[in-house]
Amino acid sequence: MNEPLPTVLLTGFEPFGRDALNPSWDAVRRLEDEVIAGHRIVATCLPVEFGRSLAVLRTHVERLRPALVLAVGLAGGRAAISLERVAINVDDARIPDNAGRQPVDEPVDPAGPAACFARLPLKAMLAALREAGIPAEVSQTAGTFVCNHVFYGLMRLLEGSGARGGFIHVPYCPSQAAYHPGAPSMAPETVMEALRIAVRVALTVEHDLRLTAGAEH
Repeated sequence: MNEPLPTVLLTGFEPFGRDALNPSWDAVRRLEDEVIAGHRIVATCLPVEFGRSLAVLRTHVERLRPALVLAVGLAGGRAAISLERVAINVDDARIPDNAGRQPVDEPVDPAGPAACFARLPLKAMLAALREAGIPAEVSQTAGTFVCNHVFYGLMRLLEGSGARGGFIHVPYCPSQAAYHPGAPSMAPETVMEALRIAVRVALTVEHDLRLTAGAEH
C-alpha cells in the first residue's frame, strides 16, 4: 500500500462586507488536491471572525499535521502579492468582523510575545514570483484585523512543530471592481499560480536568498 502524501494546508477567508466572494478562498479552493513538490494541497475556508477563525485553523492543523501552512487573505488596495514578514500581538478592528465583534487594542494571545515572524524563505519566494512575471513584495505589516489575528495565531500554533508557515495577502479580483472602482486587481489564475510558486519554494528552499538593497520592494 502506498503511503499517503504529506500535506500542505492552504487557508482562505469567506466573503466579507459587500463582496459576494473573497479572492483568497476563490484561489485556494481551486488548488485542492494538487500535488506540489510531493505534497498534497488541502484547502480550508476560515470565517472572518476573531477567535473562531483560529479555532477552525487549529482543528485542521492538529488533524493534518501539515509540513507547511500558508494562510491567504485579501488586502484590498494592494496591487501585488504580499508576502507578510511579521504578525503583531494586537487585535484592533476599524470595522466589525462577520460576527459583529470589534476588538480595540486587545492582545491576540495575552501570554504571547509582541510579534511573531513568518517561517518561510520570503526572499526566495519573492525572487521566484518576480521571475514568473507576477507582481510581488515583502510586506512589513499584515494589519490588525482578522488576517493578522490568524497569522499571529498560526505562528504560535506551529511553535515547536518543525512545520513552516506564514501569511500571504492577495489583491481584489477583477469581478470586485463594481464595488471597489479604481482599486487594483489581479486575475484569479495569476493568484493561483503565485500560490503554487510560493508553496514550491517554501517546500524546497532551505536557506533564504540574500537580496541587494531595495530588491524587496
